[in-house]
Amino acid sequence: GAGRRRRVIPEPGTSSEDEASDDFDDSAEGVELNSDGSDQEVWNREASLDELSLISGCSVKKAQRIVELRPFNEWENLNNLSVTLGNGLSTDLVQGCRVVLRERDVVRSLMTKCEKIANKMMQDVTQVVERDKGSQKQPEILNGKWLKPYQLIGQNWLTLLHQNNLSGILADEMVRFGKTIQAISFLASLYQEGNKGPHLLTVPIIGLRELNLWCPRLKVLVYYATTTTRSLFRKLKLEYAVFDEGHMLKNMSSLRYRHLMAINVSTFTRLLLTGTPVQNNLLELMSLLNFIMPDMFSSSTTSSFISCQKSSEEQSSFEMERISHAKLIMKPFILRRVKSEVLKQLPAKEEKVEFCAMSDQQQQLYNALMQKLKGSTNGEKRELTNVMMQLRKMANHPLLGLTLNPVRSRPTVKQTSPALIKEDMEVMTDFELHRLCLQYPSVQDYQLNTDMLLDSGKLSLLTQILASLKNKGDRVVLFSQFTMMLDILEVFLKHLKHHYIRLDGSTPMSDRIVLIDQYNTELDIFVFLMSTKAGGLGINLTSANVVILHDIDCNPYNDKQAEDRCHRVGQTRTVKVIKLISKDSIEDGMLRIGQKKLKLEQDMTASQSQDGDEDSIPEDMASLLKASLGL
Repeated sequence: GAGRRRRVIPEPGTSSEDEASDDFDDSAEGVELNSDGSDQEVWNREASLDELSLISGCSVKKAQRIVELRPFNEWENLNNLSVTLGNGLSTDLVQGCRVVLRERDVVRSLMTKCEKIANKMMQDVTQVVERDKGSQKQPEILNGKWLKPYQLIGQNWLTLLHQNNLSGILADEMVRFGKTIQAISFLASLYQEGNKGPHLLTVPIIGLRELNLWCPRLKVLVYYATTTTRSLFRKLKLEYAVFDEGHMLKNMSSLRYRHLMAINVSTFTRLLLTGTPVQNNLLELMSLLNFIMPDMFSSSTTSSFISCQKSSEEQSSFEMERISHAKLIMKPFILRRVKSEVLKQLPAKEEKVEFCAMSDQQQQLYNALMQKLKGSTNGEKRELTNVMMQLRKMANHPLLGLTLNPVRSRPTVKQTSPALIKEDMEVMTDFELHRLCLQYPSVQDYQLNTDMLLDSGKLSLLTQILASLKNKGDRVVLFSQFTMMLDILEVFLKHLKHHYIRLDGSTPMSDRIVLIDQYNTELDIFVFLMSTKAGGLGINLTSANVVILHDIDCNPYNDKQAEDRCHRVGQTRTVKVIKLISKDSIEDGMLRIGQKKLKLEQDMTASQSQDGDEDSIPEDMASLLKASLGL
């Protein structure tokens, strides 16, 4: 019947998922080393300092001492040396070695069990993804919308996993593939079969828009979680849970991972949506495998992987073997399509780089800033980050710098200390000072005239570009990295009498969907002005067909995500992407580095450490700056 689900039947002599957890917990206590001694021989001969440091009570110093005393032919030799020679070693370390190797043997056994489940699924998954493309049907309750062929495959793949009591990860490349839509279609199919929830979707605010657009029959309750009410989801029994932006669940040691894994939903009815590829990282792979098959893992097992977060150069042979094994196991449970596979189902995207000569004043200020920085920078990465920001701002607009000294010498409020006022003014940009002049009568004479506000090479070219696009009936999404640049662009758009709306990081979440709907329905709004970072998650602006990047990001994938606000499922026109680059500036080098990274398909967002400093510049950008400054 519609409500019944088929479960994978274990082969004789193997364990099901439910049994495997018990088997594993028992094996953690009872597995001994191989009788031929191969494990301990390899360990004695090859264990790295990092691996030895995994032993309880083994410091780096003790690990170094063990390496010095190698090789040992038998455990007893190490045991005897620790007793007779001292060497800061104890017999507890010998037992610790046995424990570590026993844990590794258990992991091998566990992953073998996972592999058996994966092998049973592989044939069915292959049939769904590759063979039965003509027999796929979408739910009848979708609101007159039609899924793309690859989205139908995604829906049927989710149905197959659900029928076999298995969770999965939908990992289609980047953001244009409609992963949320595929999840909504799957939930609609459950609804048709009589499973009416409740289900949980943790998605960006735009997910509400997709739900209303694609399947209004589904009843939706919006819930904004807080720490005080989070316990609700430990008590409320859920039928299915969908977690968007699943790359945030790739580290089992994170607090977010533990909170989401504690949600009261069946271990077989969870779905991750993510656009980033799976990396060669054992901690990440085991975190995802634990998400797919949580009943196969005990808490003691998962904790043993938390210390495994190393770069590929530092990984041991054991870790590299397990990485290959884990990727093989996860293959049936991860569906990832890249743009080359489905690009023919999307409209074309044309990209153009416009090199803008700076205005005369802007060029003079940029050159002066470059000379000043050459004489005051020591080349440390933290300082280079600040230097790069100054150069980027000046390359975009002279008012983002610090040049208006006359205003800084005038107090604004009599009751305030002139010294404090001067101190504040010295760190304000020129545009901030302009806004200050508009507030206080005592300095209104110093406000900037329109010519100064519009004096930049990019705005000069942008005036021509927007006029041409408007005459053709195009609509534009205009991005900038800098909130203050958005402020200047507002002045610019008002001056040219272009109808626009604005969204940035300070826009409340509840207002964002209203602005998006307003732009998509009120066709007289010519420009959607948006900060690049705020436009990175789940925003659908397919009613626009032109993307203009006023300034580019150090990470080209942030720009690509911004572009995909328009170039995604639902777009019917060719999308034009225009990048504005100030000629002979730091942006020239940024563009070259970004193009190289895109060509090599290096997803910087996925490869950077979660503990890294988001405000720090990459090494290649630091090298570019040093070369520019002659350091």
